[in-house]
Amino acid sequence: MTIVQAAVPIAKADFIEGMAKGLAVLESFDTERQRLNATLAAQRTGLTRAAARRHLLTLAHLGYLETDGSFFWLAPKVLRFSGSYLASARLPRVLQPTLNRLAAQTQQSFSSVVLDGDEVVIVARSGVYGAPSRVLAYGLHLGARLPAHPTSTGRMLLAALPPAQLSAWLKGRTLQRLTPRTITQIGPLRQAIAQARQHDYCLAVEEHELGVHALAVPLRNLQGHTVAALNVVASPRQVDEGSLLRDMLPLLQDAARELRGLL
Repeated sequence: MTIVQAAVPIAKADFIEGMAKGLAVLESFDTERQRLNATLAAQRTGLTRAAARRHLLTLAHLGYLETDGSFFWLAPKVLRFSGSYLASARLPRVLQPTLNRLAAQTQQSFSSVVLDGDEVVIVARSGVYGAPSRVLAYGLHLGARLPAHPTSTGRMLLAALPPAQLSAWLKGRTLQRLTPRTITQIGPLRQAIAQARQHDYCLAVEEHELGVHALAVPLRNLQGHTVAALNVVASPRQVDEGSLLRDMLPLLQDAARELRGLL
C-alpha cells in the first residue's frame, strides 16, 4: 500500500474559491508554457479571460509573477514554497544522509521521489561524487517533476497503489512518447507495473531520456506503507543492465531496509 496525499475534506462554507483559482493560475505555468497571457491562462485553468487577467495581475503585484505588460512568468518568489517544504519536511532530512553515502560509495546519482498525481517529484537528491559532470534528466534538481509512466520511480509507486486506485489512474490516460522506447499503451504499462510489483524493483531503460536508465525500489515504513521510491540513474555506456541489477540493486534494497524504521 502506498500513502497518497488525498484532498482533505472541507465544508463548502470553508472553501475559498478565489484562493483555489489563484493557485490554479500558478500551477498553469510549466515547462511547455513558461510564459502566459490572460488568454492562455484562461484556456489552461477554465477561468474566463477577465478572471484569469485579474489573478495574473494580483500574483504579479504580490511578487509571484513577473510581466512585460502582456505576458507573465514565474518569479523567484515562488521558490519560497519549495524551500519551506525542503527545510521543514521530515522525509528529505531523513533520506539525505543515505543518498549521499550511496553516491560517495558508487559515484552514481541517487534520488528519492514521491507520486503526485500524473507525476513524480524529487524530494531528496544526492551529490554526484566523481560522476560525470552532465546532470541527467532524472536528477535535475530538488522539486523536479517527471511523468510517472516512463520512470522507474513512477512505476514503482504506481505498483504500490491498490488495484482500484491504479485502474482509476490508468483509465483514459494518454501516455506521452518521450523516446522510441517509451511505453505508450495502457496494456503494456499495466504489465510493466505488475512486473515491478512482483519483483519489488523497477528497471526503466531509456524510456524517459535516451542514454539514461534507472533502477528503483520502494521505501516502506514499519507499517508496510510505501512512502517514496529510491532510485539510481546511470548511463548504459558506463553501467549495463546486468551490472545495475547485480551491483546496485542490493545496495538499494539494503538502504531501503535500513531506512524503514525512520520513515
